[in-house]
Amino acid sequence: MINEAWPFRPLGELFEIGAGKTMSAAARDGAEKTPFLRTSNVLWDEIDLTKVDEMAIPLHELSGKLLRPGDLLVCEGGEIGRAAIWNGERELMSFQNHLHRLRPLTDDVDPRFYVYFLQCGFTQLGIFEGAGNKTTIPNLSRNRLAALDVPHPEIHEQRDIVRALARVRAAMKLHDRSTGLAQDLKRAAMLALFTKGLRGEAQKETEIGPVPESWDVVEFAEVRERLQYGTSTRCTYEPTDYPVLRIPNIEPGRVNAFDIKFGTLRKDEAQRYLLKDGDLIFIRTNGVIERLGACAVFAGEPEGALFASYLIRAQLKLDRVDPYFAAHFYESELGTSIVAGRATPAADGKYNLNTGTIDSLPLPLPPTVDEQREIVAVLDAIDRKIDSHRRKRSSLDELFKALLHKLMTGEIRVADLDLSALDVEPVSEVAA
Repeated sequence: MINEAWPFRPLGELFEIGAGKTMSAAARDGAEKTPFLRTSNVLWDEIDLTKVDEMAIPLHELSGKLLRPGDLLVCEGGEIGRAAIWNGERELMSFQNHLHRLRPLTDDVDPRFYVYFLQCGFTQLGIFEGAGNKTTIPNLSRNRLAALDVPHPEIHEQRDIVRALARVRAAMKLHDRSTGLAQDLKRAAMLALFTKGLRGEAQKETEIGPVPESWDVVEFAEVRERLQYGTSTRCTYEPTDYPVLRIPNIEPGRVNAFDIKFGTLRKDEAQRYLLKDGDLIFIRTNGVIERLGACAVFAGEPEGALFASYLIRAQLKLDRVDPYFAAHFYESELGTSIVAGRATPAADGKYNLNTGTIDSLPLPLPPTVDEQREIVAVLDAIDRKIDSHRRKRSSLDELFKALLHKLMTGEIRVADLDLSALDVEPVSEVAA
């Protein structure tokens, strides 16, 4: 299953395995606190520093609980075996007892090779099934970790594999960053477009803040023909008479038709819920208030689709409002904050909207549909950029998984690869 040309050794012969500091009341309340990593900070081949906790560690223990650049961290609990390298992102960092810290004992060990091998072993090959202790909460003890048999190819081969996989990982991160930048651009564009418009005209103050002087702020009821709750028919994945859109199918501005369920209704009953091009579909109940009121424009796919009872369909006066313009506004930070402010909390922890609430929502409206469509075109162009980066990121993720499996099993060798088309920083920088 693993490359048969590689020798195997217990992990404990290649690495010194250190234990982290246990969180306690004294550590929580003490002075001179030190930042520390927990299992939630350790992702596969990545350290997430978005939220870092601190605890007090006695001076006589501190030196043994600190991380050095190049340390390999392995999760004892949670997703056991998940591993990443600490690259010294911060000058001072310790680690909690639910992480193992591995430091190479010899010079012929590249720690990142073992990150990739553990990822392959735990997530693809299943060779470490049963490695965790059989307790209420599965965990990977120090002794079990040290006893894991792992391959130990020549150091040059370890580094070749690391460089190849790191190059793909760097390309994935590049598209993650590009997606984030494009999303930031869209937020900024929405703020500018819905407050200043495209014509450079003076602004006026309204109930929702400044808008161009020629715009009106109207209630949603003024621009819709029909507002309707969806069908409560039972839905399954078995393809029957009608595809039925549900909450998971409603993404900002558009319908996602990948996870479709189906329902069976009489033809006359189904006609009541049959979606038409340009229908605006609102989410009317959700536990995540930011998702409440999110809306998509139905563009004809899937054909013959109905909509479920947790959604509300609005059919608009198309001579007054472009449905994509309305969808973009209610997706904006201003639009979502207005919807959230009018939601009704429910006993089950969810928030609800009804047709009356939607009818009362304010909508800033340029005087012509053509001007609305110009704004839609700007935001759609940014959306296409975001979609492009997401598609490329998804393709790279599949490429990484395939390479990881084939390199670790010996199905292919690094010399057989051509990754020159990947648009990333020089390999020497990303693989360090």
